[in-house]
Amino acid sequence: MRQSDPYPRSRATEPGVHREILRLAVPAFLTLVTEPLFLLADAAIVGHLGTAPLAGLGVAAAVLQTVVGLCVFLAYGTTAAVARRVGAGDERAALAQGIDGLWLATLIGAGVTVAGVLLAGPLVDLFGAGPEVADPATTYLRIAFLGTTPLLLVLASTGVLRGLQDTRTPLVVAVLGNGLNIVLNLLLVYGAGPVPGLGLAGSAWGSVAAQTAAAAALVGVVAVAARRAGAPWTPDLPGVRLAARAAVPLVVRTLTLRAALLLTTYAVVLAGSDTDEAVRLATHQLALTTWTFLAFALDAIAIAAQAITGRHLGAGDTARTRAATDLMVRWGLGCGVLTGVLLAAASPLLGPLFTPDAAVHDLLVPVLVVAALGQPAAGVVFVLDGVLIGAGDLRYLAWGGVLTVVAYAPALLLAVTLGGGVVAVWAVFAFVFMGARLVVLVHRVRGDAWLVTGATRPA
Repeated sequence: MRQSDPYPRSRATEPGVHREILRLAVPAFLTLVTEPLFLLADAAIVGHLGTAPLAGLGVAAAVLQTVVGLCVFLAYGTTAAVARRVGAGDERAALAQGIDGLWLATLIGAGVTVAGVLLAGPLVDLFGAGPEVADPATTYLRIAFLGTTPLLLVLASTGVLRGLQDTRTPLVVAVLGNGLNIVLNLLLVYGAGPVPGLGLAGSAWGSVAAQTAAAAALVGVVAVAARRAGAPWTPDLPGVRLAARAAVPLVVRTLTLRAALLLTTYAVVLAGSDTDEAVRLATHQLALTTWTFLAFALDAIAIAAQAITGRHLGAGDTARTRAATDLMVRWGLGCGVLTGVLLAAASPLLGPLFTPDAAVHDLLVPVLVVAALGQPAAGVVFVLDGVLIGAGDLRYLAWGGVLTVVAYAPALLLAVTLGGGVVAVWAVFAFVFMGARLVVLVHRVRGDAWLVTGATRPA
């Protein structure tokens, strides 16, 4: 039977697969949502220092999130590589590959730290902020860049553990680490007893200390597993180079996603309508924040897809890979429908939670309804993206991302040229951009080229 033919589904095994998806996805989801929740706590702590320090934190956070976002390949690529070797029954090789990822994170972190500390001022100046905001932002950024290596080690270690089919340990470390971050921020920002208050700089030092503790905990868990499996800790240069090569297409994929979001924001600025620009941008920001939060639920299933797909292909079982993919697509579609219904129902209620501006309330409702209609497609897109990452089909994802942006940009320009407002921009985002991604991913998964089995995927 051809691999692309309909595969026999074993209903007897489906409950076990459902449980496996839940076991991996639920902790992954909780891990994903802890970060923005604790970032809000940081903002609340710094916000009591005044408007300028809070604005400085916002500028610095934008730079740091961009750097860390581009390095997400340390988690995704490591998950797929480790899961393949786990599926092949070679835990020692799996951990050796994971350790190579840790060394790559260390090398990248060292370079980014040096560059970031030296270039903190120019990076802040790119935002065009005045001295009142730029000075505290630069101070915060110089200190915060010292935590780059620990942050990247957290990403790489999390990828190793996900590849080992463990998403609970990263959740525990994330909760404890972010809790420590809050305690240290309160102590170092305001001071207590013999500890002087350092203001915004104290927030940066507290975050660096918490990130270092989280990295030490996760690397320690990986070290215990490596010692048990007899995996070496010395860097294997071919393995590090292999991890670096795998990073390139994942970086391209991430850049295409960020480019699409930047194009969308730019289109909102240019959107021809009678609505005030500030109202348009505020509405867009609230809609994008809501979309991002809902994406965490869908991305959690994608993380499970990475681990499950890599393990089945490593074991050489394409039938189970397809069966699991089919089931996870149904999960993604179901979750997308659910989040879409909830978002549409809540759309009149969300605006007043964030702003008293009635104009933003009125504009936000139709924008969120459009975003809700795009949720089912987003659910499938996230899952299939995770499946192909787990399969190591990274070059296709990179080229697919480029093609998607090439298709999206003209449609966005046309909508703006024809006088479409924020609702029209979001309609193009939800249906053209997400629709193009859906077509690209479904086309690939329907074929056989991504079903490469074995402990490693040949270049």
